[in-house]
Amino acid sequence: MASGLDQYLAAQLAHDHTLHVVADPKAADAVLTDRIGEAFERKMATIHPRDEDDDDAGEKHPSFQSSLARGTIFLVDAKSRQVLWSDYEKPLRSVSAGALNREAERIVKKLAK
Repeated sequence: MASGLDQYLAAQLAHDHTLHVVADPKAADAVLTDRIGEAFERKMATIHPRDEDDDDAGEKHPSFQSSLARGTIFLVDAKSRQVLWSDYEKPLRSVSAGALNREAERIVKKLAK
């Protein structure tokens, strides 16, 4: 994520006990990301390949495409690749530690609701 927001989100999620944060992406049930689309799907296929016995294995799933991903956060199910939750926060003007921490707090509060 831009400006290391992922680190602040992980810290806030763990602090508030909103979600269990893991360091190994292969152990994750869901992923927080600020970009989805073909590049994200390729990365997920490397980290979390789909089961071959899946009913729709081999089918091409349409993907969301956006040239402007700034400000949107997605919680994506690692297995199904479905977006479970999303939020938009106006992009930060400052990338100071305080600004990133406040941004992470706002996002986690919305996710917890």
